[in-house]
Amino acid sequence: MLASARRTTRLAHMGFATLKADLADPSTHDPAFWADAEGRKIVNAAGLLTASDARFEAVHVKAPAAVYARASGGVLISAVGIEADTAFARWRREGEGVAHDAGLTVLRPGLVMADTSYGGTSLIRGLAAMPLISPTVGDGGQVFNPIHAADLARVVAECLDTPKPGQPWDVGGPTRITQAGLIADLRGWLGLPPARPLPIPERAAMALGRIGDALKMAPISHTAVAQITHGIETNEAPLTEQLRTKPRGVERFLAARPAGSQDLWHARLFLIRPALRLTLAFLWLASGLLGLFLPSASFLPITAHTGLPDALWIAMARLGGLADLALAAALIRNWRPRLTGWLQLGLVGSYTLAFTIIAPALWLLPLGGLLKNIPVLMLIVLWMVLEDER
Repeated sequence: MLASARRTTRLAHMGFATLKADLADPSTHDPAFWADAEGRKIVNAAGLLTASDARFEAVHVKAPAAVYARASGGVLISAVGIEADTAFARWRREGEGVAHDAGLTVLRPGLVMADTSYGGTSLIRGLAAMPLISPTVGDGGQVFNPIHAADLARVVAECLDTPKPGQPWDVGGPTRITQAGLIADLRGWLGLPPARPLPIPERAAMALGRIGDALKMAPISHTAVAQITHGIETNEAPLTEQLRTKPRGVERFLAARPAGSQDLWHARLFLIRPALRLTLAFLWLASGLLGLFLPSASFLPITAHTGLPDALWIAMARLGGLADLALAAALIRNWRPRLTGWLQLGLVGSYTLAFTIIAPALWLLPLGGLLKNIPVLMLIVLWMVLEDER
């Protein structure tokens, strides 16, 4: 088996043979790139939720067409509910057309849950773990029939052995449950008491989704809200009747593995993660504005004993303000989180060292002074850990 992804280091450490491929890179749109796929069966689970049309086309159409040209059939894992009027749905349909033409089996799962979580299922767990309230999109009556990832994998394996080309096939579990019911069941699974329902009007949820898009807080996005509103229920019977594999209902696979402390931690931290990023952005924004506009008379007395010219200190304060604002912008847009994290650590460390040399008495100020930099450094480290998802 050959595993392909944009970042393959951890897959390699897990013991997989790997092929590093960024499907937005034009080189992956040439069948020659996929020489290692020659004669293999392909399982294509790649997809974007939000992106430009060019990236959607690259990931859903151009790169798949190239790999299908070298492969010997396979399965495309698409998505249910792609009749919606969204870019995600439109490009999913385009991708299905390419897979159909190549003779692949096209599967449309609804909500896929697993022992771990990622993306939308992490968001649902996060909502389930909120204190006192259980928010839902709309009245929470949207119907799901979740399938466990292990069951979906068995369905995929069976479809590789016995291809089912032609029409797309819905795949899901046998149990229907509402959005509100699923969140309530996950609260119980996490060991939390029932909470007061908090329906969020669809218009307000859409607005929150657009804010999520602007701040790159996926899976909090306009597309995700639109898909939930449209519905994530599958008509699984036509395929299930032909399969030896019989997916379990959500009540069975939740009961099969009780939640552990790591599940509760992740659920509680999931919504704290974007809040932590925006808190750090606010810190750098405020620091940058102070560096740019604070009157020099407020800080020059601290540096008077150094013998360096006042103009130099003023220039350093203003340049530091610009650097702080740049970090605030990077955090707001979630630009290259790992690099942004190291830059924050470097800047806070530099400020701490510089002021320790210039004015060591700042460590003794009754309101904290330089002492506050220690928890700030730890918050940055925590944010970097939470952002490292793969």
